Amino acid sequence: MLLFARLEPLGVAWLRIASAAAVFCLWRRPWRLLFGPGPAGRPAIIALGVMLALMNASFYLALERLPLGTVGAIEFLGPIGLAACGLRTVRNGPALALAAGGVYLLTDARIAGELAGYVYAFINCALFVLYIVLGHRIAAAGGASGVDRLGAAMLVAMVASLPIGIADAVPAFASPVLLGAGVGVGICSSVIPYVCDQLAMARLPRATFALMLALLPAMAATIGAVVLAQVPEPIELAGIGLVIAGVAVHRAAPRSA
Repeated sequence: MLLFARLEPLGVAWLRIASAAAVFCLWRRPWRLLFGPGPAGRPAIIALGVMLALMNASFYLALERLPLGTVGAIEFLGPIGLAACGLRTVRNGPALALAAGGVYLLTDARIAGELAGYVYAFINCALFVLYIVLGHRIAAAGGASGVDRLGAAMLVAMVASLPIGIADAVPAFASPVLLGAGVGVGICSSVIPYVCDQLAMARLPRATFALMLALLPAMAATIGAVVLAQVPEPIELAGIGLVIAGVAVHRAAPRSA
C-alpha cells in the first residue's frame, strides 16, 4: 500500500524484482550460471527471467485497476487449465466450467470501466502458466540447482525490466522507508515463494503442483480485504467461490488419472 501510494506500478514491479535479484546475488551468486563456461539450461534460465519481468509488470498493472482478489482469481484460471491437461478425468469438464463461470462473474462485475485491468490480468494469467512450465524445467536438476537457476533468472528479470521500470522506481532511492518496503516486498513476494515453488516443483508433477495452488484466489481476496481494505462485492465473492469450487472438483479426481 505504501509503495503504490508513492510509486507507479512498473516502479513497484522493478523494485520487487531488483530486490529479489540482490538477495539471490548475495545468497547464491547466480551470475556463475549466466556467465560461466557452458552452463546447461541457459536458454531456459533466460526465458524464465524475461517471463518473470513481464509477469510482474502485468500483475502490478492489473492490480492498479482491479482488486487483488479479482486479479488472483483470474491468475488461477491458468493453473486449473494446466491441471486439466495433466489430470484427464471426467471431473475436468465440470471443474473447468465452474472456474470459467467464476471468472465470467468477476469480469462481468466491472468490465465496462476496467477493460485494461482485465487485459493485464489475463496476460498475467498466461504468463503464470508459462512460469509453472519453465519453473518445472529448471527444477528438474534438483532443489538446490533449481534455486541457483531461479536466482540467475531473477537477475535476467531485473535487466529485462530495467527499461520499463527504473524511471518509476527512482523516487524510492531517495526514501529509506520506500526502499525498505521494496526490499520487503521482494523478499516476501519473490524470494521466499519462488524458492518454495522450486523446492516443490522438484518433488511434484506439474499437474499436482498446479492443484496445490488451490488457495490462491481465497488468499488473494483475504489479503485484499485485510491489508488493502478491498472488501469483495457479492458477485465477486460468488466468482471467487466458483473458481475455488472448480479446484475442489479437481482435487477430488483420482491421482492415478
